[in-house]
Amino acid sequence: MVFLTAFQMAWRSILAHKLRSSLTMLGIIIGVMAVIVMVALSQGARARVTERIASMGSNLLVIMPGYSTGPVRGATVTTRLTHDDAQAIARLPMVKYVAPEVSTEATVAYGNQTWTATVSGTTPSLQAIRDWPLEVGEFFTEADVTNMSMVAVIGRTVADNLFPPGTNPVGSRIQIKGLSFTVIGVLTSKGASMGGMDQDNYIYVPLTTAQQRLVGTKYVRLINVQAEEAEALPALQEAITILLRQRHHLAPNVPDDFTIRNMAAVLSAIEDTTRIMTFLLGGIAAVSLVVGGIGIMNIMLVSVTERTREIGIRMAVGATPSDILIQFLVEAFVLSISGGIIGVGIGWGTTHLLSYLSGWNMVLVPWVIALAMGFAAAVGIFFGYYPAKRAASANPIEALRFE
Repeated sequence: MVFLTAFQMAWRSILAHKLRSSLTMLGIIIGVMAVIVMVALSQGARARVTERIASMGSNLLVIMPGYSTGPVRGATVTTRLTHDDAQAIARLPMVKYVAPEVSTEATVAYGNQTWTATVSGTTPSLQAIRDWPLEVGEFFTEADVTNMSMVAVIGRTVADNLFPPGTNPVGSRIQIKGLSFTVIGVLTSKGASMGGMDQDNYIYVPLTTAQQRLVGTKYVRLINVQAEEAEALPALQEAITILLRQRHHLAPNVPDDFTIRNMAAVLSAIEDTTRIMTFLLGGIAAVSLVVGGIGIMNIMLVSVTERTREIGIRMAVGATPSDILIQFLVEAFVLSISGGIIGVGIGWGTTHLLSYLSGWNMVLVPWVIALAMGFAAAVGIFFGYYPAKRAASANPIEALRFE
């Protein structure tokens, strides 16, 4: 009953000074809104990067020619990766799929229409590694790789820019570097890769066809290796290192002439970084809540001074110091929590508006709202306690004499 009465008195006091109460709540409103928007932005960035890495495949190792010096890959050395290396890796235990790649930029033509795309020679396992379904048609087979078939699977961007809208490209013949290829499939759209490259602006052809007809090399640009399970990646990486060093006849004192990237480790590092950024941005935004709390304390001190005679009258008719303490503490809490609710609403709207205008998928998670509201309530209680304590310790006689 005491708390209900305190809430009623708090609302009457807030409504009696609407402008002052609104300005007092402003710091809390801005703080809560900033926390929600900043964390949503960080979570959206994390989800986007995770999605792009996942589009490359799960449980994935990527092997590239050259050695690594820190985060930057070193210059490519004489020994390079080959299709035979990929086949040897495929025979290792713990390996699920292996897909070597060789690529080149090329101008592609269909009728009078031309387009520039990346042509990648690979094997059918690439589709399984990337879990990439086809919109229409089918992917080429191992028989196509063996026979150097002149077939191609195209991405959505290539299809949109070469063929008229509504056209099914399957069965059409396109020209790549003057050679005729039959389109046998169109991949579903995947969007940009982690590096910002358009994954849909690719044409996939059999590896041997690309090596012999388009690029003129026996080497491959990289080898994708998918492990049976994520826990096997460290052991598999070590096994591949030993295998390739043996195949490339490297002496013990000679560094690796290849680099192995563990995409699960890359993803983990990125997630750790974005998690730190989330707390950092949230902490910076939380400063506004502290500033708002100081504003509440200032206004409550003013309110205690203005209502000194009221406090004296309440004490004279039987109110205890704890009743006065609860009254002003509840008033500070109501101010803070009201500002928090308004801040959540504005933060929610701002998040969706920015997401719509920028095309950036900002993720609004429930725990952020709960955290912001909890922090706002804590700020109100913390900064409201001193003014409430000061009101509760007032001398009734002196309070009644106050003018």
